[in-house]
Amino acid sequence: MNTILVIGGSRYFGKSLVTKARDAGHEVTVLNRGSIAPPVGVGHVVADRDDEEGLRTALGSRTFDAVIDQVCYTPRQAAVARRVLAGRTGRYVMTSTMEVYDPATLPGRAANGGTPVTEDSLDLAGTGPTAPYADPAHAYAEGKRQAEAVFLREPAFPFVSVRTAHVLGGGREEFTGRLAHYVERIAAGTPVDVHEAPYATSFIHHREIADMLYWAAAQNFTGPVNAASHGELDVTGLCELVAARLGRRPRYRVVEEGAAASPFSFDRAYAMDNGRAAALGFGFGRVAEWLPGAIAEAAGH
Repeated sequence: MNTILVIGGSRYFGKSLVTKARDAGHEVTVLNRGSIAPPVGVGHVVADRDDEEGLRTALGSRTFDAVIDQVCYTPRQAAVARRVLAGRTGRYVMTSTMEVYDPATLPGRAANGGTPVTEDSLDLAGTGPTAPYADPAHAYAEGKRQAEAVFLREPAFPFVSVRTAHVLGGGREEFTGRLAHYVERIAAGTPVDVHEAPYATSFIHHREIADMLYWAAAQNFTGPVNAASHGELDVTGLCELVAARLGRRPRYRVVEEGAAASPFSFDRAYAMDNGRAAALGFGFGRVAEWLPGAIAEAAGH
């Protein structure tokens, strides 16, 4: 692997991925719409990935040993990328999400009772697009499923989808604000909204997912792979760790069935099994090892 195209890569763990590949001596190019310049020493292509002809023109005759796609959210984006990058890409890695497994976004799919899900529990190879999504509230998960399906159904290059767990760490870089939600509530003594019996979920550190994407781009396996640190954690366990760091006691408010709760409180199971990636050679850390530091960052300590 020598030449790498990162589609997106402008913020959070995408920036860490880009700088890691650059510092390892690879020729790295970032493709985005131009609102954020890439780090020094990294090439830059300005294009709108939804504009097929514009994208083709912007890339010119460039070829890549690997493409790492950080911002593929729809089947149309996947189809455009597949057509434009076919014949010039040695390997394609798409950043996907654990939410593809969420039974709440899969009509007719029941919760699995708490067993961490494996990659083969979801078969997308024959999935066709819906118009546009069955439920707009679940557009993110369904968009990712359909995007994966486009690459799997008509492979134009070796393809990997990295289904990442909830990414934490990095302080203000963690733009979702989900960990800060807990820090702020517990520090203020505000109750955290939780389900009566919340299920555990999966997490990964922002530097760890950058490392895994970089690793996946250099391997030869294909298909989906789960990316999660060892050790699932439910919302009350997360609150206890935050509270211990802040020197406070967490307070809880149980929500009614079907009502919205705080981030990471789930009334259904879809934590991930990371066994495939581990067997292929990637060494995951443990949530218990890095989460206290991430909490400290979110608290500004």
